[in-house]
Amino acid sequence: MEKSTDKMSVRESWQVFKFIFKFLLPFKKYFVWAFVFSVITTALASLMPFVLSVFMDSYLTPMKATDQIIFYFAGLYLILAIINSIAFFFKWNYLQNGSIFVNQYIRKKVYRKIHQLGMRYFDQKPTGWLITRITNDTDLFDFWQTLFNALTSLLSIIIAFIALFIIDHQIALVMLLILPLLILAVLIYQKVSTKVYQAMLAKRSELNTKLNEYISGMRIIQQFRQESRLGNEFEKTNDEYYGYRKRVIQINGILLSPLVNFLMAISIVVVLLMYSNRSLHAVVEAGLIYAFISNVQIYFNPISGLMDSLSNFSNGLVASSRIKTIMEEKEFAPQQGISTSVSKNVDEKFTDRKSVSNSPIIQEGKIEFRNVSFSYDGEHQVLKNISFIVNPGETLAFVGHTGSGKSSIINVFMRFYEFTEGQVLIDDQDIRSYSKEELRKKIGLVLQDSFMFVASVTDNIKMMNPQITDQAAKEAARFVQADKFIKDLENGYETKVIEGGAAFSAGERQLINFARTIVRNPKILLLDEATANIDTETEALIQEGLINMRQNRTTMAIAHRLSTIKDADQILVLNKGEIIERGNHDQLLELNGYYADMYRIQTLQKEL
Repeated sequence: MEKSTDKMSVRESWQVFKFIFKFLLPFKKYFVWAFVFSVITTALASLMPFVLSVFMDSYLTPMKATDQIIFYFAGLYLILAIINSIAFFFKWNYLQNGSIFVNQYIRKKVYRKIHQLGMRYFDQKPTGWLITRITNDTDLFDFWQTLFNALTSLLSIIIAFIALFIIDHQIALVMLLILPLLILAVLIYQKVSTKVYQAMLAKRSELNTKLNEYISGMRIIQQFRQESRLGNEFEKTNDEYYGYRKRVIQINGILLSPLVNFLMAISIVVVLLMYSNRSLHAVVEAGLIYAFISNVQIYFNPISGLMDSLSNFSNGLVASSRIKTIMEEKEFAPQQGISTSVSKNVDEKFTDRKSVSNSPIIQEGKIEFRNVSFSYDGEHQVLKNISFIVNPGETLAFVGHTGSGKSSIINVFMRFYEFTEGQVLIDDQDIRSYSKEELRKKIGLVLQDSFMFVASVTDNIKMMNPQITDQAAKEAARFVQADKFIKDLENGYETKVIEGGAAFSAGERQLINFARTIVRNPKILLLDEATANIDTETEALIQEGLINMRQNRTTMAIAHRLSTIKDADQILVLNKGEIIERGNHDQLLELNGYYADMYRIQTLQKEL
């Protein structure tokens, strides 16, 4: 569970800081150089008032300033200002680039980690939540700036205090007494602002989640006229976010710059009073006062800037804890390419392991389930003791009501989830001994809903794989009968697909999905309700495409329309995760059981 900084202990905060700081190390040279140039700018900022002080007290006040001296000090001050500006430019450049590179590095690491996680993890996390983690939480630009500014602020305070001590050690010691008040102000602000700031971040995450859900489900929202209700819900969340944001602004307006500026004003008043008291007994040089007050400002300014950035530090620490949670997540996708001896241990928890070499190759496509049981939540089994064999080139069909376990068999076989008991074999080899690349290459999956990317039809068939030629994509489309409608499009295979493929019918999208699967020439074909949403216009093309696809391939199909799997070599009837009937179409009709009842009902519905 994620924690805000007000709920994290000092030890937990330190652990989070150490975790996130490791991402900075590959780019440390940028921050080192930024610090070097920061030292130069800070030193020059403290030195430049001394130049003016010397000019004022030694030449201007006693009226000894000649043209030569004026030009000398003006030129010296100008040179120092130019050097300071150049040093500031390099400091800023190195700091900005370093922060950007670290952000990119973190986002890349989190994105890759997401791809290693199992489907169970995504079942538990809303899409909007994940998007917020990958986009907002990895954007730690202000966090790195704050850390760097904290370091340089400390440096500025030390240099400024040394300068104050050199000018007047007695008054400098008085300025040192102000420091506890500043530290107290920082602690008060941190305590007051953190809770409100974290509530604001939580609302922002909730906004992102709602936006993702509403935009993804816009058709359903408009279909059922839910615009007003959901609009009110969004407006309520948005108002709550605004309320927290407003409170953060109010807190910052009271406890940040105004408070520091007030303490700085008090310090300047104290300095002027002490120098005024001295002037009653001795001459006090105006340039000295100017240099001292300038360094007092240098002493306070970094503190003001640091306090302004405290909210960024709180935000960054919480974001880092969320990143840490994802990076330490153990809900890995089932691992492949491991030794068969290990894979037979059903109690083994598959985490992030290196694949062994010489992983077997799928050649025949024989499939076998041996007493396989599976649970999504670890408590309720959705598959119970499933056993069957599909010989090379045969077709096995699964039928049953919703929730009977049909799709779960496909999920287990595709290695989206790890099964808990039994064995799954391909060509008499444990499925876990094959590499993931081999499984994805030799197993083709066609889902009920075909997702289309915003790209050309050709790119959607190729899935942007540069190793697949345009010609191969066209041949695959012809093979599954998709070419018959693609060639009639305005731009043929180069027609741009809008988001979700909304311009195509369900059947046309499914034909493209067939082509996408067949272009890789898989040895095993999985059809998960592939004909459930087809329209009558393309039904004939779909059926012809399926016949072509199943040729010389081992096929497992989930079927809602029993008429589409009448020619299957074997049909398994599932109920509550168990196989209750098995046989071919004719054998199951003769059995006059569950399958026969389903078939008669569908036949009657079709006649009506």
